[in-house]
Amino acid sequence: MQHIFSTDLTSGLYTDMYQLSMAHSHFNYNRQNEQVVFDYFFRKQPYDGGFTVFSGLGELLPLLQEFKFSDRDIDWLHKNGFKTEFLEFLRGFRFNGTLHSMREGEIVFPQEPLVRVQGNIVEAQLAETVLLNYLNFQSLVATKAARIKLVARGAALSEFGLRRAQGLGGMFASRAAFTGGFTSTSNVLAASIYGLPAVGTMAHAYIQSYDDELEAFRSFAKVNPEGCVLLVDTYDTLKIGVPNAITVGKEMEQEGHKLMGIRLDSGDLAYLAKQARQMLDEAGLNYVKIVASNQLDEHIIKSLFEQGAPIDIFGVGTNLATGKPDAALDGVYKLSMANDEPRLKLSENIKKTTLPGLKQVYRYSDDKGNFIADAVALESDAVPVAMHHPYEPDKSMSLEGYSSEALLQLVMQNGEPTNAPTSVTDVAAYATERLSKLSAEHKRFENPHIYKVGVSKQLLDLRNDLRSKYKKESL
Repeated sequence: MQHIFSTDLTSGLYTDMYQLSMAHSHFNYNRQNEQVVFDYFFRKQPYDGGFTVFSGLGELLPLLQEFKFSDRDIDWLHKNGFKTEFLEFLRGFRFNGTLHSMREGEIVFPQEPLVRVQGNIVEAQLAETVLLNYLNFQSLVATKAARIKLVARGAALSEFGLRRAQGLGGMFASRAAFTGGFTSTSNVLAASIYGLPAVGTMAHAYIQSYDDELEAFRSFAKVNPEGCVLLVDTYDTLKIGVPNAITVGKEMEQEGHKLMGIRLDSGDLAYLAKQARQMLDEAGLNYVKIVASNQLDEHIIKSLFEQGAPIDIFGVGTNLATGKPDAALDGVYKLSMANDEPRLKLSENIKKTTLPGLKQVYRYSDDKGNFIADAVALESDAVPVAMHHPYEPDKSMSLEGYSSEALLQLVMQNGEPTNAPTSVTDVAAYATERLSKLSAEHKRFENPHIYKVGVSKQLLDLRNDLRSKYKKESL
């Protein structure tokens, strides 16, 4: 049986069966060269929040560049009933499409196109599943990480989620966490691949393997004198763990080293951190940092600081790497053009009626650089000076007096990336800088302000005209 690690993840089989079934049909009717445009966007902010951090583009582009069907892939498709002529077409398939995208790390909002895919109908359709797979998950985790950073008050943040992540998603979770503002990861492979700082302390099992906790601490510190963090809650945090850590810390000073920190992984973290800080300071170890872990998220960390917990470093695992409680970003991939004609998906729910045509997204900022609103417009139009509510036509907003920037930029042309890869560190710095331009009202956790995203008059008219046309045809 084939194993996942023996599979090239650039395989064209990294898709849903219905994509191949549609491609098979398009080929059968000689439609494979028809040109189309798809938009990737999402409809609802995760975590009931006010923003999303766009992440995953840096992984998607090289995958699309190498997306192909191997002989093994072709054999599998042959056994599953696909016609020989179609399989020969797939044998020479390469993704030659063109992508316009927002920059990775951008702060984004519902209903606006984040990525625009242009190409023939087969390649654009086959790109859908992997695009959604990469961008939805990484944007979800990056947003969670950014929310945690907002309440961390400058504390160091380390991603500890690999052991609880959904399989290989743990690799992308580490990358996305760093994009959102974390400073290190326990995931060694991700650290190696993405150039991230790797950190690690010790597990309870290490301490339990010794007859005495003090002996365990001494042995660990001897081999790991630099960056040594001792886990103090195996038996009794305040009566045994912290006193033993203090003993070892003093012994390390005699050897010319310094204990970096102690880790709290259970119990009342706020109370234990306060008591441990007092004990460490009284022992002259005021430089020893306190690390906290155990089912943390943005709400718990916010509460810990509100209680005055003197915590310096947080290790966040399950809730970050799984995007809990949302589990998924509801990103979708919808056709907006076919054969140079704008296309529309109708719905009884106006919010699910898509925006047709070739579009650009403009962001407007005030004279201090703070974000005010985004407008979606037809690419052929001038930069809008006013925008309309996409679902409530009586609502509009003047955009005069604000500076504007186009957010969708060319990132792939004819299947080749147009720019050199951006490091995860640079993506993270960009996300931080852009988030700083969003008002506090949009970033708060309780009832955040809804960021204004509107459409130009021309785009609104086009959507309404097509909507009326399709409704008449259905009568």
